[in-house]
Amino acid sequence: MISVVVPIFNEEELVDLFHAALVDAMKGIGEAWEVVYVNDGSRDTSLQRLTELQAEDAHVVVVDLSRNWGHMGAISAGLQTAHGDAVVLMDGDFQDPPEVVPELVAAWRGGAQVVTAVRRSRQERRKILAKLFPIFYRLMGALSDFPIPLNAGIFGLLDRQAVDSINSLREGSRYLPGLRAWVGYKTGVVLYDRKERAGGEGKLTFLSRIKYAMDAITSFSYKPLRLSFGLAGFAISLAVILAVCTVFSKSSVNPLGYGIAAAVFLMGGFLLLSVGVLGEYLGRVYDEVRSRPLSIINKVYESAQLNSEANMGRRAGDRKRPFRVA
Repeated sequence: MISVVVPIFNEEELVDLFHAALVDAMKGIGEAWEVVYVNDGSRDTSLQRLTELQAEDAHVVVVDLSRNWGHMGAISAGLQTAHGDAVVLMDGDFQDPPEVVPELVAAWRGGAQVVTAVRRSRQERRKILAKLFPIFYRLMGALSDFPIPLNAGIFGLLDRQAVDSINSLREGSRYLPGLRAWVGYKTGVVLYDRKERAGGEGKLTFLSRIKYAMDAITSFSYKPLRLSFGLAGFAISLAVILAVCTVFSKSSVNPLGYGIAAAVFLMGGFLLLSVGVLGEYLGRVYDEVRSRPLSIINKVYESAQLNSEANMGRRAGDRKRPFRVA
């Protein structure tokens, strides 16, 4: 089964159009499928329209959240509800085109466990966002401690194994494109042209986008914390240069000023060094609190005979062996 997870927030004017387009796209995939619409506390008639769709179409599953939990909260609820062997994530405003879904499924059938939909081009009604998005992606690429595909949002496909890995993570502040890259697995890429919204206005406010960007940076980079080490090195080096100038200065200008400046920079350097050390420990505390696993097993290869002997041992009541993927 293929599951499609779509968060919905105040999209009453687009729900019917989007579902019709999705049904057309899913007709040719040759698999059983479901679409999980997650109503994220909509204040319009979106929930009513979704329940009517569910009554008309057995493919539809509706998840109604207790209030508005935000984009990542809705996506997490959809991932926990979806039953598919592969799960497609997309928005319901037509910026993620439903006609691209068969391409994602085809890449999954070709062996990719994580398929990322990368924007080849982007149409954006709000010009300021059109300028800010490239800046954010370049900044994220420079700061991230491991490679995250740029120009990619939530649109993409996850194999069941990848879904289970992401669902097992405990952290609350999530940046899904980063987690999708972090869990690993064999990755494929599908290029597409991102369109404008088919109607209405975007539901993410500017402040919520800023929070999303901060979640992305702080979840996958310790470089801001380690910036203090670089500043400490610069300050201490400058202090040394000023101290040398104080000792060897032959100028009529009072060299005492160099000495005071050197002392100030030296003390500032030591303070920054102390902040950097605290930042390193804080980063390790953050790692422990969010409890990401140290590794994720994709598959264990073993002989059929060994696997058979292990199963016989379990039936005989012997001590259980660790979980294996045959």
